[in-house]
Amino acid sequence: MTIRHEAQRLLRLADASEKADAVLRLDLDAEVDRHAAIEDRPGIPGRPPRPVLVPPSQLEHRSAHTVAGRAALLHALAHIEANAVNLALDIVWRFAGMPEAFYRDWLRVAHEEAMHFGLLSDHLATLGYAYGAFPAHDSLWKMAEKTKGDILARLALVPRTLEARGLDASPAVKAKLVQAGDHRAGEILDAILRDEIGHVAVGNRWYRHVCADRGLEPVASYAALAEQYGAPPPRGPFNLAARRAAGFDEAELVLLQAPAPSEVARDAGAAAQVARRAPRAPA
Repeated sequence: MTIRHEAQRLLRLADASEKADAVLRLDLDAEVDRHAAIEDRPGIPGRPPRPVLVPPSQLEHRSAHTVAGRAALLHALAHIEANAVNLALDIVWRFAGMPEAFYRDWLRVAHEEAMHFGLLSDHLATLGYAYGAFPAHDSLWKMAEKTKGDILARLALVPRTLEARGLDASPAVKAKLVQAGDHRAGEILDAILRDEIGHVAVGNRWYRHVCADRGLEPVASYAALAEQYGAPPPRGPFNLAARRAAGFDEAELVLLQAPAPSEVARDAGAAAQVARRAPRAPA
């Protein structure tokens, strides 16, 4: 069995801890067979019965200054890492015909995401909770489902969009946990951020590779894909230093910080209302 077939087999495992442990035991130098067309199978991804998956709007917001609140926040991070393991395994088996280095890169990402899940799960246990104790949402995997037919869309909208948002969120989440007295969680988040910069860089590198293969301009193509697949609009504050380290160029960062058309229209409308209400100067 090649490592791409093995990636699909592990993806279908239901228990998140068992899956992460199995990923950590993978032989990252095993045969890839990059041209194999592997049949899609039921049960992708394998999931445990808990956590219960709900819309993001139904998730309860808790104070990080309580044990349950810190546990809920750590659980949300562990869920992101569990999904990240699934995403890395999925991109390895699903998309044939890429260079061998592509599969090696994503296998390394899967390995590191499994380590992150273990770190967070272990720390969660010190608070008396286990993965599955709180509800979670499924936004990451829903975008993976939308983009499963096109490697360019997958690279654009999962690592370069949804996972890059984790670079932006990390400093604030760390500050919240450290201010609540959880310094170990802060150390874990520092380690995760260092790795995640590398993971987003992998997404950037291969996105540009596929754009070059197809003769596409990366920035314009990204905007078109984001609109086509309904990607969530960017929302600051942005961790520009981390994004630069992950390979976003300055043109992309300028566009990232530009107001959305809806915001421009809203601001223009507000300005027009103010102008209409302003007293007119005498003729």
